[in-house]
Amino acid sequence: MKKLEPNVKLDIHEILKDLDQYAPKRRGWVWRNHEEIEMGGHVYKDASTPLKNSVAIPAGVGYFDNLDPQPKETITTEIASGRFEDDIRRMRMAAWHGADHIMVIRTAGQSHYDGLIEGTPQGIGGVPITRKQVRAHRKALDLIEEEVGREINYHSYVSGVAGPEIAVMFAEEGVNGAHQDPQYNVLYRNINMVRSFVDAAEAKKIMAWGDINQIDGAHNANATARDAWKVMPELMVQHGINSWFSEQSGIKPNNISLSTVPPTASPIPTLRYDLPYAVALRDFFDKYKMRAQMNTKYVTSSNREATVTHVLNMLISRLTSADIQSTITPDEGRNVPWHMYNIEACDTAKQTLVGLDGLMEMIELKSDGPLREKAREIKERAILYLEEMIEMGGYFESVERGMFVDSGEYPERNGDGIARQIDGGIGAGTLFKREANYMAPVTAHFGNNNTEQYGVDNEHASQLIGGDTFEVRDKIQYIDELDPEDNVNVRLKEKEAYRNTNLIMPEVEWLADGTVTIDLFLPVDAKVAKAAAIEYALDMKLEEVEVIHVEVMHPSEGTRVQVKGHTNHVVDTDQLEIPEEKAVLSDDELWAELETNRMKVVAGTIGEDEHSVGLREIIDIKHGGIEKWGIEVEYLGTSVPVQKFVDAAIEIDADAILISSIISHDDIHYKNMQKVHDYATERGVRDKLIIIAGGTQVTPEYAVEHGMDAGFGRGTKGAHVATALVERRREMNR
Repeated sequence: MKKLEPNVKLDIHEILKDLDQYAPKRRGWVWRNHEEIEMGGHVYKDASTPLKNSVAIPAGVGYFDNLDPQPKETITTEIASGRFEDDIRRMRMAAWHGADHIMVIRTAGQSHYDGLIEGTPQGIGGVPITRKQVRAHRKALDLIEEEVGREINYHSYVSGVAGPEIAVMFAEEGVNGAHQDPQYNVLYRNINMVRSFVDAAEAKKIMAWGDINQIDGAHNANATARDAWKVMPELMVQHGINSWFSEQSGIKPNNISLSTVPPTASPIPTLRYDLPYAVALRDFFDKYKMRAQMNTKYVTSSNREATVTHVLNMLISRLTSADIQSTITPDEGRNVPWHMYNIEACDTAKQTLVGLDGLMEMIELKSDGPLREKAREIKERAILYLEEMIEMGGYFESVERGMFVDSGEYPERNGDGIARQIDGGIGAGTLFKREANYMAPVTAHFGNNNTEQYGVDNEHASQLIGGDTFEVRDKIQYIDELDPEDNVNVRLKEKEAYRNTNLIMPEVEWLADGTVTIDLFLPVDAKVAKAAAIEYALDMKLEEVEVIHVEVMHPSEGTRVQVKGHTNHVVDTDQLEIPEEKAVLSDDELWAELETNRMKVVAGTIGEDEHSVGLREIIDIKHGGIEKWGIEVEYLGTSVPVQKFVDAAIEIDADAILISSIISHDDIHYKNMQKVHDYATERGVRDKLIIIAGGTQVTPEYAVEHGMDAGFGRGTKGAHVATALVERRREMNR
C-alpha cells in the first residue's frame, strides 16, 4: 500500500481497493511505553514516545515552537458518525492529535442481530459492524500508524446474541480491543442470562487467542441507575464477576481493563465521591488495567460543562492511575459526535494529562482520614453484596430478584433494580448439551473439542482440516455489498464532486454535509430567545434549523443560544483570493539575533491620532510585543509630529521608527508616511533608518509606495513586526 503523505488527503477509494485481499499487519493490543523524556528544554516524568507527525494544542503551536509531548496513558476517541468511510478521515485527524485507541461505536440495536451482517449500510447512532467496514478501518489505521509513528489500537463491541461470531471476525481482522461483558447482555439487552454467559465463554476464549484487550461494561450501571453514586458497591461486584470470568476463559490480566466511570459530576462535590471509589477499585483490582471513562449521565448540551467534567475526571485518573484515558466529546449531550469535537476531546485529554505531569512525585493521597474510610466502606459494602448473592444461590438468582441497578446504596434497596428471568429473554431455550462425540477442529475453541480420538490434542485441533480461518486467511469468506442502494459505493458517488477536488462545503459528521453552528446572545428570556435564534438562522439562508443549546445568562437580561443548520453553498477553492501569510521568525531565531545585535526603536501615533492601544500591543511584552525579544522602545506617545519621529531617532541613535495611524480620511495616514520618509531623507538618515507603519486601515503595498520599508494592517502581532525589523536590518547590512 502507498504510504500517506501529510499534505495529501487520504484516498478512500484506495483504501477500499482490493479489500478482499487485505490482511492486517498485526494482531493484539499495544500499550504505550512509559518513559522520562526531555522536550523543548522541559523534562516530562509521565510521558511516552513523541509522535513522528502530530498537531500540538494551540498554545504549543503559538508559544512553544510546536511542542507536543505525549502522556503515558493510551488516549481513546469514539467514532459514531454512521458512515464508516467518513470515520476513516476522522481517525487520521484524531491520531495526529494523540489518539491511539480508536473505538467505533456500533449502530443502535446491533446487540439484537443474531448473526454477522454484511456489506456497509449506513448506521444510526453508530456504525454497522461488518467485515468490510472493520477491514477497511484496520487497513486505513495500518497506514495512519505509519504516518504518526505509533501503533493504533482498533476497538469495537463483542456483545449480543451474535457475540461469538463477532469475536471470531475480530480475531481474523486484527481488531485489538473490544467490550465484552455478559452482564451487559443480561441487564440491558434482555438476552437470556445462561445463553449470554455461554456465549461470553466462547467469545472470551477467542479474544484471548487474538490478544485482544477486553473492556467490561460495568459502567452502564451508574449510567442507568437513578442515583449513580449509590451503585458503587454493585459496580465493584460487576467488575469482579467479569474479570474473574475472563481470566478463567484465558484472557491475560494485562488484557483485562475495567471501565471505571466516576459516578458523579459537579455540582455534586465530585472528588469526595469519586476519588474514594477510584481508590477502592485500585485496591481490589490492582492486577488489571484501568480504563477511565467520563460519566455521560450528567452531560448536558453545554460544551463548557462537559469539558470541565472531562478535566475533573482526568485529575482522578492521574491521582489514582489510569492506563487508558477515554475522552468525552463536548457535544455528547446533543449530537452524534462531530469531527471537531472528537479532536477537541483528544486535545483536552492530552493538555490536561501533560499539565499534570509529575503530580504524584509532588503529592500523595492521605493514608488515613475520610478518603480511606470511604474507600473501605465501599469495599465492605461490595463484599456484603457478593455474600448476599451467594446466599441467594448465585448470580442468576440475584438477577431474577432485581438486585442489580437498584438505586439504593447497598444494603439499602429501593426495589427499582432490573430483574430478568433465568428461562426468559432473547435466546432462551437455544442452548444444547454437546453430544459425547462432539468434535470441532478449530483453533481457540472453548471447551473440549474431542479431537484426541483422531490423534490431535485440543490446542491443535485445526490441523485436522489443514488449519482454520485463524491460520489460513484464504478460508475466510469475504462478502462485499449486498444492498444495491444502501452501500458505500452509492454514498461515495453521491459526494464525489467534493472528494479530493476544488469544491468544498462545511461538514461536522460526513463529507460535505453542509452543517454549521451559530452562537447568538439575545437580550430576552430563554423561550423568546430560542424562537428568535431560529429566525436569525433562517434569515442567514440556513435550512433544517434547530436549537442545540440554550443557556440563561439572566432570567430577563439575556440568553445564549446555539443553533445548527445546513447550507447548500459550495465554495470553489480555485476561485478564492488567498492572501499570502506573513512569515515570522521563531522565538529562538529572534532571541539569537537580538541578544547579540541589540535594536532600538522610537514609536508613537502620528499627526492628530490619539489611538494608542494597537501600538501598545505591538510594543508591550505582556501582549507578545517586540519588547519580548529585547528590542528597546522609546515610546513618544500619541499625536506625534512628523519631525519628532525622525529627530528622536537621531537623538537616541535608534535603528527604526514605528508609526501607528488609524485615522485615514483623505488618505492622511499615507500622506504622513510619505512626510516621515521625506523628512528622514532631508536629514540624511533615511538609508540608516528602518521605518515601518501600521494600523487597521493600512495596506502593506500602499505603505511601501509611500516610503515605508514595510506596512502592517489588521491581525498584526509583535512577532510580525520584530521579524520585519530583523530581516530589513539584514538586508541593509549586506
